[in-house]
Amino acid sequence: MSGIKKGMMISMLAGVVLFVSGCASNVPVSKTDFKLDTVVTITLYDSKDVSLIDHCMELCDEYEEIFSCTDKNSELYKLNHRELPPVNGMENSYEISSELAELIREGLVFSKETEGAFDIAIAPLSRLWDFKSEEHAIPQEKNIKKAVSKCGCEDVDLEGNRITLPSQDTEFDLGAIAKGYIADRLKEYLETEGIRNATIDLGGNVVCVGDKKGIPFKIGIQKPFADRNETIAVMDIRDKSVVSSGIYERFFIKNNILYHHLLNPKTGYPYKNDLLSVTIISERSVDGDALSTACFALGLKEGLAFAEKQKGVQAVFITENGEVHYTKNFHKEISIQEQNAK
Repeated sequence: MSGIKKGMMISMLAGVVLFVSGCASNVPVSKTDFKLDTVVTITLYDSKDVSLIDHCMELCDEYEEIFSCTDKNSELYKLNHRELPPVNGMENSYEISSELAELIREGLVFSKETEGAFDIAIAPLSRLWDFKSEEHAIPQEKNIKKAVSKCGCEDVDLEGNRITLPSQDTEFDLGAIAKGYIADRLKEYLETEGIRNATIDLGGNVVCVGDKKGIPFKIGIQKPFADRNETIAVMDIRDKSVVSSGIYERFFIKNNILYHHLLNPKTGYPYKNDLLSVTIISERSVDGDALSTACFALGLKEGLAFAEKQKGVQAVFITENGEVHYTKNFHKEISIQEQNAK
């Protein structure tokens, strides 16, 4: 995980959810732009007011200035590099914005519940891996071990907007959770403006606001390592978020070994657990963003159990042999049309 600004690697990028075309009574108004290091598309089905979409794009920029961990002007970068003024001269204690505090707090909850399998203090490790570079460089073992020793957020203390970090080495990377948080804020904004039918797509983090005027949105789950338009299943979604994490989003192959962007903070290397992807359907996108990564990290058995413990959450797991696994009440709550997964 390494931020959400153009030119940065979002190691937990959830970009494997696809819209499937369907009929609508009216032609929607839509706009696409490059934000948050991804393609952002916002579509309104009950309004022609493009200014609402423009403001959503502006909000993306504003949140990027808070949550990016590589933009030197962002609040998170300044926190990570101890460039914020300490509270009353206290070492490693800072006042941060409500938005940054809220997002870190969300991440700390999932980190605790997964016993560190999901870790927002993974920046020392994630910056070593560059899945965008054509060099396909594997970090040196000594550097990985050193970075792993710096990861972990169990001793982070957050009271209100005051955060106290356990050491100078603690640095956050919110790439596994920030887009979900931002998508939720965009939904809130649109709803306050009277929008009841819309979609928000932050590079695969999809939020469905209501439905298509009585018709559910058709959301497809991408077939692993296939063309972007090839799906293994299509779901009927109303007023929910759909987020996926998969090993085929960002990866490289070296010496016949696939290295992907879902990093294990305990080993320093990509997870090896026979999973290709995890898709989460939830009410809040921030939950889906975090859970898609957390459940992947936990593996099939523990990940399914963890997802089933979450209120109002359903999940789809795809394994390396092409099998599709669902949470136990999935088919009771979500209509899905399965296709050939293999």
